[in-house]
Amino acid sequence: MIRLGLTGSIGMGKSTVAAMFAEAGIPVFDADAAVHRLQGPAGRLVAAIEAAFPDTTGAQGVDRTALGEAVLADPAALGRLEAIVHPAVTEERAAFVRDHGSAPILLFDVPLLYETGGEAYVDRVAVVSASADVQRQRVLARPGMTAARLEAILARQLPDAEKRARADFVIPTDVPLAETRAAVHRVIACLSGS
Repeated sequence: MIRLGLTGSIGMGKSTVAAMFAEAGIPVFDADAAVHRLQGPAGRLVAAIEAAFPDTTGAQGVDRTALGEAVLADPAALGRLEAIVHPAVTEERAAFVRDHGSAPILLFDVPLLYETGGEAYVDRVAVVSASADVQRQRVLARPGMTAARLEAILARQLPDAEKRARADFVIPTDVPLAETRAAVHRVIACLSGS
C-alpha cells in the first residue's frame, strides 16, 4: 500500500483534486471532513471545544467563525485547540486505513500536512497549486471570508513555493480541469508502476 498525502494552501483546489482521485477509484481520507464530523451536530469534540473556548458552539456544533476568531491570533489558544482535535483525527485516520487496508493506494487529503509533520505518515506527497491571484479570488469568494482573515490563514501555512519544492508531485489547478485530471492520472500511473 502507498500512502499519498495531498496538500496545498487554502484555495488551491484540494477538494476538487481529491474528488478526481476518488473518481479514479482511490480511497480518500479527508481530514477536513473528519474535523467537520467531529465538530458538527452531536460531534464528539463539541463539548471539549466548548469547555476550552466558551460560546463557540451551539445546536449545530462548533461555530467555525467564532472558533476561528478565538484562536487565529493566539498561538497558545490554537495549540489548545489542536491538542483536542489532532488526536481525534488520528483515530479517524487509523480507522480509515483499517477499512481500506487492501487498497494499493490511499490518499490523505490534509491541508496542513507539512505544518503538522504529517508528511512523516505518508510515502509520497502531492501538492495542488495555483497562481496567487487565482488563489486569492477563490478564497475571497467564500462566504464570510475577508482579506485580513485570508492573510491570517496564509501566515500559518508554508508558502506555496516551499510546498511545491518539498513535494513529490505538483498538480496544477489554475489550468483547465482536463489538465488537472490528466495530472492526477499521471500521479496514479506513477505510483501504480504503470
